[in-house]
This record gives sequence, C-alpha cells and structure tokens, in this order.
Amino acid sequence: MSNETPVHRREPIALHEALASFDALWSPRIVTHVNDYDVRVAKIEGEYIWHVHDDTDEFFLVLDGELDIALRGPDGERAVTLAKGDVFTVPRGTEHKPIARTGASILLFEPTGTLTVGDSHEAVPDHVDATTGHALRA
Repeated sequence: MSNETPVHRREPIALHEALASFDALWSPRIVTHVNDYDVRVAKIEGEYIWHVHDDTDEFFLVLDGELDIALRGPDGERAVTLAKGDVFTVPRGTEHKPIARTGASILLFEPTGTLTVGDSHEAVPDHVDATTGHALRA
C-alpha cells in the first residue's frame, strides 16, 4: 500500500483536468501541497463575501476568465482587476471580496487549514462553501 495521497502524486497534475473533475462553484480543490501550504483550484462566478485572513496573505492566479478583488483598507475601498494569467496577493489583515462577473477559474496558495471565509466574515450564503479545501479526486 502506498503512502501517496492525492496531493502527493508522483505524476504531474494537469490543472485543466483537475478543474474538469468538479462543477461546484466557490468550493476549492487541493491539487498539491508545498511545504505547509495548499495549492487549490476553484471555479467561481458571481460575488463571494467580504472576509479577512488575520494571519496570512492570500495568493490568487487567474487561470481563465477575469476576477475583480474588492479591498477595504485604512484608505477606503478600491478594486483590482485580474485577467487570465495575472496574479495578486491580498495582504494579511486586508478585508476583501472576490467577484467574477462572468465566471473564472483560479489557483490559490494558502497555508494548509486556512478557511476560505477567513477569520471573520459577513454572513455565509448558500452558494459559498466555507471549507479548508476538498481533496481532488484522482
């Protein structure tokens, strides 16, 4: 019996195949680990919720589509727009809200066990999966 888990495969992981293996929106799948971090992929559409990660940054890479990230800080609100191939890191302690008006696929890089809705957040609607990530099915 192998000690290999889905996130420690000995073969390359095709992200397009990983994304094709599930349909749920705002419900990330863990594709691999890097040290104490999860590499997660997610399909998203519409608006997420305002939330904050007190102790960790959140890295976003847009694989397909377009993503807006609204940010609230001491200087007020602003938004960044990410096109396919763009990356952005939301600094720890920054309240933010991802929005994918026409849908997108993203890759996230976060410490293992990080809750998708952060340490504090607004009410979680039914379309948001509050999770630390789901295993990717082989």
